[in-house]
Amino acid sequence: MRSTRPWYLIACLLVAVPSQSRAQEKYAYQTDFTVEEFAARRARIYDAIGAQGIAVVQGASGVPGFSVFRQSNDFYYLCGLESAHAYLLLNGRTRTATLYLPHRDEGRERSEGKVLSAEDSALVARLTGVNQVKGLESLSLDLVSADLIRPPALALYTPLSPMETGNDSRDELLAGQARAASDPWDGRPSREAHFVRLVHERFPQFAVRDLSPTIDSLRVIKSAAEIALIRQATQLAGLGIMEAMRSTSPGVYEYQLDAAAKYVFHAGGARGDGYASIIGGGINAFLGHYFRKSDALRDGDLVLMDYAPDYRYYTSDVTRIRPVNGKYTAPQAALYEYIVAYRDALFRYIKPGVTADAVLDRAAADMTQYLVGKTFASPAHRKAVEQGVVFRGHFQHPVGMAVHDVGRVRGVPLRAGMVFTIDPMIWIPEEQLYIRIEDVALVTADGVENLSGFVPSRITDVQRTIGEAGVIQFRK
Repeated sequence: MRSTRPWYLIACLLVAVPSQSRAQEKYAYQTDFTVEEFAARRARIYDAIGAQGIAVVQGASGVPGFSVFRQSNDFYYLCGLESAHAYLLLNGRTRTATLYLPHRDEGRERSEGKVLSAEDSALVARLTGVNQVKGLESLSLDLVSADLIRPPALALYTPLSPMETGNDSRDELLAGQARAASDPWDGRPSREAHFVRLVHERFPQFAVRDLSPTIDSLRVIKSAAEIALIRQATQLAGLGIMEAMRSTSPGVYEYQLDAAAKYVFHAGGARGDGYASIIGGGINAFLGHYFRKSDALRDGDLVLMDYAPDYRYYTSDVTRIRPVNGKYTAPQAALYEYIVAYRDALFRYIKPGVTADAVLDRAAADMTQYLVGKTFASPAHRKAVEQGVVFRGHFQHPVGMAVHDVGRVRGVPLRAGMVFTIDPMIWIPEEQLYIRIEDVALVTADGVENLSGFVPSRITDVQRTIGEAGVIQFRK
């Protein structure tokens, strides 16, 4: 009797082929925002640019080697699509949106999985709610059609600020651009400047205008879905810092505290860092944004830790400072309790309708009273806390898709949906000592919520947490 084994193998192969094909058709697209929310954001762009304007928003370019692609924040904010080299055209006259995508790269998809491309036009339109999806080559054709460029040409809006694509923020990106521009052997234009130059060369009829202020104004007020993501990012940030607290002891390296927090971040679903962790023991903390994390912690020092994850395109910004040996000295405790009291004073006055300056003024008045009768270890300590009362930097920056997020929270009345950091701090140059904590404030309809309030900040809570076993000690 002839063996049926070859036929069995062929049958298995025939069954496996459709399964592999189906696996390749699995696509990745966000589930945090509805089509209606993206459409509402784009509608506000139409309102801002008017019937005589169009807007072109660049997505991020592809990444080299084995790096993982991350979309630019502005592009993701308007459609949620994570395909590289994509463009979004918003027509203010017709109030329609068109996505332009690269064509399918079948070889890449066989090794990396499906990438949404121009060939998926119906699917992409359904997912994002845009009106049309086309190949990249159609963007130039569309810019000279439909009366966009005929006299008088419509104004062309595009973001001129550098795009954020991960653990970066606009202030740092602008500083980086300035450094490159000052290098006579570099001096490369930004991607935004290159795009504007191409528009001027190819379509001189368009008057190019900056779309960044419009998108910034939208991003500063967070929706309920955005707040949920920031809340989760803050939960992970706090849990990571708490795990690092448990791992704190003399001889542990700064980079080991980073590793303890990273484990929590990734276990909780974060993609990576919201920013490079700031972990400094002793005088390293005095640098403010110290990032090398190469030193061992020393008995008697304080260690400052400022860290948060990149969680589904949103982040947080939480800081705590604690004693390496688990016990604050009396001089350290007096300074630390002042910082915690200042944090509490600032949160007392945050609500819709007030300004940051009003919050700072009222908190400073409270802290002036707080200092009455208080003693500190030295004249330098007393000077530092008195200077801290009048310092205006305790009310800090917006938080959202970037740690130093876009938009303004200073100089404007506070509104429900704003998220920013409260960051009381003091410096004692004579001892190269810097003390601060940082919490994330969400303005609600009738007040404020401290999203990071669960992270230990009272001396007894901090010391108790340090006394618990941490992942670094477990590894030993």
